[in-house]
This record gives sequence, structure tokens and C-alpha cells, in this order.
Amino acid sequence: MNGNIQNALTVDVEDYFQVAALAEAVSRDDWSSMEYRVEANTDRLLALFEQTNTRATFFVLGWVAERSPGLVQRIRDAGHEVASHGYSHQLIYTQTPEVFREETRRSKQILEDITGERISGYRAASYSITAQSRWALDILWEEGFTWDSSIFPVHHDRYGMPGTPRWPHRVKTDLGRELAEFPLSTLKLPGYTLPIAGGGYFRLFPYWFSQWGLGSINRQGQPFVFYLHPWEVDPGQPRMKVKWLSRFRHYNNLDVCEARLERLLKRFSFTTMSDVLKASGVLEPAFVAGGRDVTNSQVLRTL
Repeated sequence: MNGNIQNALTVDVEDYFQVAALAEAVSRDDWSSMEYRVEANTDRLLALFEQTNTRATFFVLGWVAERSPGLVQRIRDAGHEVASHGYSHQLIYTQTPEVFREETRRSKQILEDITGERISGYRAASYSITAQSRWALDILWEEGFTWDSSIFPVHHDRYGMPGTPRWPHRVKTDLGRELAEFPLSTLKLPGYTLPIAGGGYFRLFPYWFSQWGLGSINRQGQPFVFYLHPWEVDPGQPRMKVKWLSRFRHYNNLDVCEARLERLLKRFSFTTMSDVLKASGVLEPAFVAGGRDVTNSQVLRTL
């Protein structure tokens, strides 16, 4: 175990056919006819986390939660945190604010109905809160979210907000509200900021490099956030005919990902994102009035 720093372990609960890299091969209209593998793969991760005595935050897609409410309940009952991954896994900067608000509200309500608990955390599909979609942060605030983990401070063809803070912080929205933000972890190299937070990067880089990179963040006294998708521990998933870059990003090293993840869980200390944000001092307590939680939108209506 590496020191006493608690890091955030996160799972983006979506199926293989919902990934942006495969959108060229699978239409959203065809999702219901695809082989459904997310539930079994998420259960594999739940078993691994139980084995290693690890708690995590699961960002559950609303589309998945509607079809697998029992899975959401199992996540919660195992002591993990449930957060929102939106509803339809569409890139935010391709949506209108009205569509984004409707989908965000819908997903939040689905998860709250299943868990019986307030959902306060959010992560955008493919980290698609960028400079052109910062307006989404105000909608998150208005819909009652208190923290977000959607901003990747890197250059990338699909996402990224280079130059933004690399550590947990309070982010100010365009309208002057504030949310706690846990940006995806990066390494600062001469002239370049390298993604190191997990997912395809964890599969692409040699394991020793990921371990060294994550350890270097802890040695700076900072927590890192690691992310993974259930389909990344599923080398038997159907193969889609897509362009070489998308094929490389999605299928690279699926067969070794689960074993690497187990090594990482035994090397570092992990917990939920809310716990790490609280320890970092950037997550304010929920609004409380008369003994009950009040959403940001309810507070806004009283101002």
C-alpha cells in the first residue's frame, strides 16, 4: 500500500456499444438489440472490489439503470457510492442546454428512485464538459449536484480543457456558482500534460508506468482519480468494425486489464470520490434546512 493518501476509484457504468469510439458502427437506435453485457461485467468488478476491500464511486448511465435497477441496488448495498453518468451517453457539446437539462434530470431521478438517496455527483460522457460546454456546470448546480468529475486538463480530439487546475478544487460556473471539481489525473511533463487516470491509458501504457505515474502524484501529496469501464475487463465482447484508431483505443489490452487493476488496488489506497473530496477540503456539506436536504435549485428559488 502506497502511503496514507486516499485516492478515488471510479467506474463509468456503460456497455461496450455505448462508447463514443464505436459510435460509427452502432447507432443509438440499435442499442436495445445489442448483446447486453454491462451487468455481468459490473458484477465482476464488484467481486474484485469486495475481494480487495475497496470502495468506489460508480457513475451509472441512466439508460443502464432503467434496465438494471437490481445492479444499482447491488452497488449501493455493497457500500459503494452511486453517481450520475447522464442518461444517453451523448457528448454534451453536441446537445442543446435544454436537452442536456432534461437528460440530466431524468437520470438523476432514476438513480434516486432506485437508491432512495440523493445523487450529488456527476461525470459527463467522454469528459465532454469542455470550453464550449461550460454552460453545463450551471445546469448541474441548478439540478442539485454538488460535485463533478468531467474536466480533463489535457488536449484531446474528443475532450479536454487544457490549462485548468489538475487537483481537486472549487470550480466557478459562468453564472458565479461553485461546484467541487475532481479533474481527471495527469502528469506534468516538460511542455506536455499527459493523461494518466485510467481507462484506455491504463491499458495502453505498461503497468509499471501507470504505477509510477500514479505514485508520483501521491508523492506530491495529492490524490489521484482512477477510472475504468466494465467493458474493459471483458475481452470476450463482440468486435465492431471501426477505424483503426477507434479499434486501438477500445480493444487494446482488454485481456490484461483486470489483472492489472487487481495489482493497482493492492498497491494504492482507494475510496469513494466524495470521501476524497471531503478530505481535500473542497466539498461543502449539503444544504440542510429543517433537518432535510435542499437542492441547489430549491435554494435558488428562495433567493
